[in-house]
Amino acid sequence: MDIKHVKDYLYWLYFQYLLITCCYVLEPWERSMFHTIFITVFAMVVYTAYVFIPIHIHLLFIVQLNQT
Repeated sequence: MDIKHVKDYLYWLYFQYLLITCCYVLEPWERSMFHTIFITVFAMVVYTAYVFIPIHIHLLFIVQLNQT
């Protein structure tokens, strides 16, 4: 796969994102505000999952081992 195909594929993915979220109908300042809020919320969800899911899995293993 050469660079042109990768660039076209990334552009296609971005276009699909715009269509799914209906961002293509927003004005440029609204689109940038939406992207900022979306990226912030997504980053907080990823961070929370990264921090708390291992703790919950560890506690689940401790509970399961103590029950047997």
